[in-house]
Amino acid sequence: MSLQPMGSGEIPAETVRVARAAFPKGSLAIRVRDELGVMFRDEDFAGLFPARGKPAWSPGRLALVVVLQFVEGLTDRQAAEAVRARIDWKYALGLELTDAGFDYSVLSEFRDRLIGADGGREILDGILAAARGRGLVAAGGKARTDSTHVLSSARALNWLEFTAETVRSALNAVAHAEPEWLRERVPADWLRHYATRADDSRFPQARSQRAEVGLRIGADGMHLLGMVWAAGAPPGLRSLPQVETLRQVWVQHFHLVEGEVRRRDPKDRPPSAIRLINPYDPDARGGAKRDLIWDGYKVHLTETCDADAVHLVTNVHTTIATVSDDRMAATVHVGLARRDLLPGEHWVDTGYANGPALAAARREHGVALHGPLKSVTSAQSRGDATFGQDAFTIDWDNQQVTCPNDTTSTQWATRSSQTGQPVIRVRFSPADCRPCPHLRECVSSPKAQRREITLRPREEHETLHQARALQQTDAWKERYKVRAGVEGTISQGVLAHGLRRSRYRGLAKTSLQHQLTASAINLARIDAHLTERPRARTRTSHLTALCPAG
Repeated sequence: MSLQPMGSGEIPAETVRVARAAFPKGSLAIRVRDELGVMFRDEDFAGLFPARGKPAWSPGRLALVVVLQFVEGLTDRQAAEAVRARIDWKYALGLELTDAGFDYSVLSEFRDRLIGADGGREILDGILAAARGRGLVAAGGKARTDSTHVLSSARALNWLEFTAETVRSALNAVAHAEPEWLRERVPADWLRHYATRADDSRFPQARSQRAEVGLRIGADGMHLLGMVWAAGAPPGLRSLPQVETLRQVWVQHFHLVEGEVRRRDPKDRPPSAIRLINPYDPDARGGAKRDLIWDGYKVHLTETCDADAVHLVTNVHTTIATVSDDRMAATVHVGLARRDLLPGEHWVDTGYANGPALAAARREHGVALHGPLKSVTSAQSRGDATFGQDAFTIDWDNQQVTCPNDTTSTQWATRSSQTGQPVIRVRFSPADCRPCPHLRECVSSPKAQRREITLRPREEHETLHQARALQQTDAWKERYKVRAGVEGTISQGVLAHGLRRSRYRGLAKTSLQHQLTASAINLARIDAHLTERPRARTRTSHLTALCPAG
């Protein structure tokens, strides 16, 4: 299909007349069109279509359709029917009343095109650009960010189900690609074991017997890989995604010991960041946060939070479940900078706030990043902290540290931490520390003969010191209350749009879902702003109301 831009975007006069008569008080679709105008133009999506072919239905209008679809939680069939039958949607899309719309399958095809070009981000950008043109959002204000877990659309599998389904998925792919080749080579018992979906009820309950089944599945998978990589096998089989998934899973979970397939020990398996957990959703990973464990992804939402303005989602970033929040502040700021919507103050929780993030936000983007810093847990910082790190005087210019007893360090070296971050290792001389009567209070190890201190680079150290001092003030604690509102945005995304469960499989499709969800939230909030609908207050239970204030 080819792109052929259609019309100027003007709403037909008859559509305007009928819509005004049918909706005297307006509707979300009508109000948004009146306020924001044409948010998406066909030319914005030119890269999604070839130069020749049958004309495609207007991609600019399709972009608005998929957003309105998320606003109202419609299926593809229902959204296509709304385009065909609803007057307010025709008004928003600028269609004639007689326009028959399109087949519902067009929406799925359009989303596939968006995925390949990161089109979901372009849709969110289009709404934000239109809102900015009307003065509804601007850079330099306040913003807040938080993340939440996202469940994979594929069901959770235990280890036996996972490995058996991986073999079954690969066998089905090979059977579809080369049926005759596989028929001549498939062992008879494979049809019994892998013809139907693996279910835990089909496996034995005894641990020893389950271990035997796991080894049998491991041997079957290794046999299938050997068949596919044999000299006479059709070369196209090796490039099948299901076969590649089988190969990766078997590398991660099995190995050969004296010619026999054995399961790898837990310490011999790769880290969770690269370990596959489901053959039908290879991008999903196993995540854990405190007592919450899930299979899937994580989404980070950033919204404006100025008191006198509409609160709009300005950035959405979806990651695999194992990506820690403390690595995301810089990524969020890059996304906001690309849209020219960097805030002056950015409020986050403890997960995002750390020395490198605070320093980088100020240095690279001019953003004041605010969030509670993790407490210092070293033994020397407990009690009166007489020998805590803050009790030592640091001379950065001369690269020396002086302890509370006026002893000066003898070694200063730049090293890397366990996470690869630059740090400074400072050591005092054993000759100075050993005679000190406070040695055992100053060092944490009972055998240590001298004090050692690990410092962050100067900029990060000073930023952390200033931030910790600021966060002890009542004024900062009062200002920090603004961050709590992002929990309401996540709640809105979960309750109205199913934010915590992926509708699709794969990181790219899940990311598109979240971009469209953010776009839908923004349209709903702009509509609430236009109708002067006040924000909902935080609900207070009857029991909480009995508690005395303060």
